[in-house]
Amino acid sequence: MAKDPKSLIRIARENGDAATEAEPLDLGGRVRDLRKARDLTLEQAARQAGLARSTLSKIENGQMSPTYEALKKLATGLEISIPQLFTPPQAEKVNGRLAVTRAESGQHHATTTYEHDLLAETLTKKKMLPYRARVRARSLEEFDGWVRHDGEEFLYVLTGIVRLYTEFYEPIEMRRGDSAYYDATMGHNVVSVSDDDATILWVTSLA
Repeated sequence: MAKDPKSLIRIARENGDAATEAEPLDLGGRVRDLRKARDLTLEQAARQAGLARSTLSKIENGQMSPTYEALKKLATGLEISIPQLFTPPQAEKVNGRLAVTRAESGQHHATTTYEHDLLAETLTKKKMLPYRARVRARSLEEFDGWVRHDGEEFLYVLTGIVRLYTEFYEPIEMRRGDSAYYDATMGHNVVSVSDDDATILWVTSLA
């Protein structure tokens, strides 16, 4: 990775939204949402639950705290369990997300040892940071010590020959098609042993 790999991870994280704290559950609103999801009027839901219409209205509008008996009746009338009354609806999941990065494109970041092209840069809230790197370094002396960062990392050699140096293992020579998966908190560096710069695909987890 780069002399400061955390900068790439920081860039990826800044593309996403900060986590928000969960808000307290609005029981009245939850009951109303459950009723409407079942296409029940206030009158119908009250009758099914064995409650007075006015009682159910007060519960939905936060004007009354239901007793345990009332909660049991509500759960029965809405055909759910009592815990489900207190379980907020899950946020809508995003399915089918897609980001395409064409060849020779990608967000470019150059260092003295690597040239990185950050891939899928338009996709927010990624759990992985994929990037293509051109390895310019030819020796460990070109690095300012070991590279370390949070998460795990996958390396795949695209062109050329590289040597993967790690803190706890002997250097490993890797050619096109070879790959390695390792704990990124372990010190690591990659150099090219080809006549030309080697290129690799790197995928870092954003744990």
